[in-house]
Amino acid sequence: MYDTSIKLINKIASFGYQAYIVGGYPRDLYLKRSSGDVDICTDAKPRDIMQIFPEVITTNVEYGTVVVMYEKVRFEITTFRKDNKYSNFRKPIDVEYVTTLEEDLKRRDFTINTLCIDKNGNVVDLLNAKSDLDNKIIRMVGNPKLRLKEDVLRILRAIRFATVLDFELEPVLKAYIKKYGYLLKKLSKDRKKSELDIIFASKNKEYGIKLLVELKLADALDIPILPWIKITPSMVVTWSQLNALDKYNFNANERETIKALLELRNKNLLDSFVLYQYGLYDCTLAAELQGVSKKKINEIYVDMPIHSRLDISLSPTEICTVLEKAPGPFLKDIIKDLEVKILNKSLKNEKEAIEKYITIHYK
Repeated sequence: MYDTSIKLINKIASFGYQAYIVGGYPRDLYLKRSSGDVDICTDAKPRDIMQIFPEVITTNVEYGTVVVMYEKVRFEITTFRKDNKYSNFRKPIDVEYVTTLEEDLKRRDFTINTLCIDKNGNVVDLLNAKSDLDNKIIRMVGNPKLRLKEDVLRILRAIRFATVLDFELEPVLKAYIKKYGYLLKKLSKDRKKSELDIIFASKNKEYGIKLLVELKLADALDIPILPWIKITPSMVVTWSQLNALDKYNFNANERETIKALLELRNKNLLDSFVLYQYGLYDCTLAAELQGVSKKKINEIYVDMPIHSRLDISLSPTEICTVLEKAPGPFLKDIIKDLEVKILNKSLKNEKEAIEKYITIHYK
């Protein structure tokens, strides 16, 4: 990815423009962390980029940003700019193109995200990013009071970076986050959830949750119970404790899992029928809350003679044949009875044994 990124900015430079790798990729490279997409900043305008590269995606062109796929790597390319006005405490509404890298970097959120790499592979550090990276500090570019009120998402981004990188919040930034945390109520639930997902999925989530609580952000995030939850490895288990199903937009899988975890709170996870009903995945997640051994749950699950109705050796059609009946509602009770008997091992999951059982009890 690094070599491809250098090739891309050299291609832009070959047309007479400045271009730099900026943001998360240089930061993570400096910290020796893996990184994903690469962001490029340049004095070339979107229309100039469209002339350099054959295929350009222009979804956010109003902010000077286009997306280019180059040698199978996705690049976001943004023209040097400054953001003069913001609306709704979130989005810039007056974007002005500028001509220098330093002007562009001054609009960015935190110093750690201002590190750049030029076309020759040299690290460019105009705002002392390396110092803050070395000292593990999250520091706002510019005045924290103004920058947080411009875009309240920066509150959660600061905590997200502190959590993931295990950095400290610079004291003045920390004070203003606490002061203006109430503004998070103005942020869309989807933007809040996307940041909280990263915090809750982090291996360092305990620190992130501690920051959210210490800075009194739980109420503004509609998760007032946050100070009292149990810290567990899985993101969805964290969400399941926050009574947030009606406050945030969860996808279908998340919603189904959270509902299952709520039902499993007081159930015996070592009961084979509970395992059968809810499945191994949900039960091992619930084990994080109950403190039950996941290894033991797995052992019980492996030892179970059936894991779904499809595993029963006699199909519903065959049951009807044995009973000489047409399919009907009666099958539901018979199958449930078979499930219980097979799971508690009082009935073998063998075709002849099941035929004999239903003939005696249901014919």
